[in-house]
Amino acid sequence: MKYVSGVHALNLPCGLLTCGDWHQHGIQWSSVPLYESGESLFGDYGIEQGKSMPEHEGQYNIANHIRALLDLLEQGRFSVAQGMNNDFICNKEYDFEVFKMVTLLKAASHWKQIDSFMGREYYSKWLDFKKEARI
Repeated sequence: MKYVSGVHALNLPCGLLTCGDWHQHGIQWSSVPLYESGESLFGDYGIEQGKSMPEHEGQYNIANHIRALLDLLEQGRFSVAQGMNNDFICNKEYDFEVFKMVTLLKAASHWKQIDSFMGREYYSKWLDFKKEARI
């Protein structure tokens, strides 16, 4: 399924109780990249259907904020995902779900960078989760 993700999806409302990134005025809405869910190990997880987008007519499939951040981690775009915990998700209710989904990236060639990023974002919560999950 084709869908919108990354910084564009973070700047659109989603069905989660998350903050997102509300800087729509700085986004290039005229050139929105589309991703293919079948090319990601996350599949269709976190993709909301039938959403609207600024400067575009019609309905689109849009990643929710967690999925958008997972895609950024999968792509190694850590500088864009910086603030994941406190600035974009802003809700401890989703910590376990985020951790569980991030662990799907264990086989990625840049897992050490993902692990380090998660440690900076979630501190001891991430370490405790890894210990409990034996990662």
